[in-house]
Amino acid sequence: MSAYSEIEAGDLLSMMAAQPLLLVDVRNDDEVARGVIEGAVHIPLAMLPAQYEPLTKVDTVVFYCHSGIRSAHAAQFVASKGCKNVYNLVGGVLAWGRAGLPLVAKDAGAQK
Repeated sequence: MSAYSEIEAGDLLSMMAAQPLLLVDVRNDDEVARGVIEGAVHIPLAMLPAQYEPLTKVDTVVFYCHSGIRSAHAAQFVASKGCKNVYNLVGGVLAWGRAGLPLVAKDAGAQK
């Protein structure tokens, strides 16, 4: 049993409209340069062990990457560190795009 939940793109969009949450993009810099989900902060997966502590103070955290694999690792890691209400975007930005949802320029996201 994992300590995080999975969320589909459409459900994430609804959740974003209904409650405050922190959206974390764990992709590499070159991937993020192609666009992010609006409002996301960028913490590359390799940097997460050094930068996860502020995430433990947030009520809801949603991780995403390109396809959902790296973000699942990120979600599992922060959940093991005590974060509550941790989600992984199933299928990552690929699923987000397939759902017809937009990415914005990196500068439009809430950068870290």
